[in-house]
Amino acid sequence: MFRPLVACLALLLPISASADPYLLMAEEKGCYWCAKWNEEIAHIYPKTVEGRTAPLRRYDLHSKPPDIEFERGVHFTPTFILVEDGREVGRIEGYPGEDFFWGLLAMVFERAGIELEETG
Repeated sequence: MFRPLVACLALLLPISASADPYLLMAEEKGCYWCAKWNEEIAHIYPKTVEGRTAPLRRYDLHSKPPDIEFERGVHFTPTFILVEDGREVGRIEGYPGEDFFWGLLAMVFERAGIELEETG
């Protein structure tokens, strides 16, 4: 008797599409460092624990920014913004090269309190 009622009420609750963390990459056409990141990291990122924990999304710096609560404006490309629950929880401005990117990204996850868990 109560199960259908509970199921109906659950359908009425808002579901946030942005609840899971993701990494937002602000980029622009002609950006040398964006191209360098694409060459060195883009094909690897989805296969990593970081990529599985926070999948990559992209947006053009000159387009309407996504509906996110940024800590401050985005002025440089690439800028990598860790987003959780629709708000910025960490950021890397610029691309310092493959050797430094992963360490900086790990620090962003750690400061945000987002655990990287190995799965499968």
